[in-house]
Order: sequence, then structure tokens, then C-alpha cells
Amino acid sequence: MEEQVKLFGAFPSPFSYRVIWALKHKNISYEYIEEDLSNKSQHLLTYNPINKMVPILVHNGKPIVESTIILEYIEETWPQNPLFPKDPYEKAKARFWIKFGEDKNSKFYQIFHKIREEQVKATENAKKILKIIEEQGLGDKKFFSGDTIGLIDIAFGWLAFWLEVIQEAAGVKVYEPNNFPHLQSWINNFKQVAIIKENIPNRDAMLDYFKRRREMIVAL
Repeated sequence: MEEQVKLFGAFPSPFSYRVIWALKHKNISYEYIEEDLSNKSQHLLTYNPINKMVPILVHNGKPIVESTIILEYIEETWPQNPLFPKDPYEKAKARFWIKFGEDKNSKFYQIFHKIREEQVKATENAKKILKIIEEQGLGDKKFFSGDTIGLIDIAFGWLAFWLEVIQEAAGVKVYEPNNFPHLQSWINNFKQVAIIKENIPNRDAMLDYFKRRREMIVAL
């Protein structure tokens, strides 16, 4: 029986794009369903009744939620074109950095959701996290796990596209290429991967979206 794979996502969710990139890397055919998060479909509410959020991967009728869990599910279900290192120690390190990124994501979004002094503090905190990622996670490697793209790169992929847009919309400077040369080199390499550059959201549309969201936050 032919496998049925559906992905429920939303523009401009970086978490949805993580799953798109992983499926594309594995050459998995899937149906993409765009959700309106201001008017969530009954399918979304049925498949993810707890968090009521995207992305949701539905494989042969069974839903999997939370982007990093979906990424591991994809890796285990379709072993071709592996995204995790084979070595158990290297795999454990990859899982650590993915979890580190998930634990720190909210710190980055504070630059967008905070104003005045709190935004200044959030900006400095975000810079410190970027420095940790660059110096201790990436180093001088081409990709986080070596010479080829892996799950860490996909998990951190939002840094290559979304961070620049978010900081512009928020009117702050967290990431400046000259201050993070290894990260900038990684971003350049990441953007050249075929499945990445062929599957990215429109920058102008993203900027417009985040600017409108920022205006709403400041107006509160």
C-alpha cells in the first residue's frame, strides 16, 4: 500500500520549514496543507488537540507533533540520506545541540516581543547565546555535524533566514556577520544546499508579516 504523508504547516512558521526540509532531503512525497492559525481547521484541532499548533505530520493517518520530534520520526522511518551521525556519541551531541536550541528559542523571540529596556536586555542575551552556538556548537566546521547537512543544521536553519527578518522588524541588531564569522560561513553554506534554497519563504512577505505583528505588540 502506498504511504500517505501529509504536512500541516503555516506561513511563516520556521518549525514547519524544518519538516519540509527534512522530507525533501529524504525524497519523501507528501501533501502540504496550509493552515490559517487565526481560524484553525477541524483537522488541526483533531490531530493536535493539546497544543493546537503546527507543524503536524500525518503518516498513514497517524499524527506526529512538535517539530524536533517529527524530525527524529522522519529520520527513523526513512533511513535513506541520514541526517543523524552513525556514531552514538556524535548522535548524542547532535541531540544535545538540538535541545539547546529548543530551550533557547524563546530568548530570541523576546527581542521581538519586548520593548524598551527589556528589549535591550533580550538583545544582549540573544547575542550571548549566538556566541555559545558559534564557539562551542559549530566551531570552524562547514555544518554542525561535519561536511554534510544534518538535523542540527535543519533545527538551527531559522537562524539563516528568520533571525535577520525578525531583528529588522523589531528594530534591533542581534546578528551582525562580522561578529559571528563562523556562523556567517555556516549560513552561506546552508543557503547553498539545494533542498534549502528551493524551499524558503518569501523574505518580503515574511518581513511584512513580522512588521505587522510588531506594530500590534508595541501598540499594546
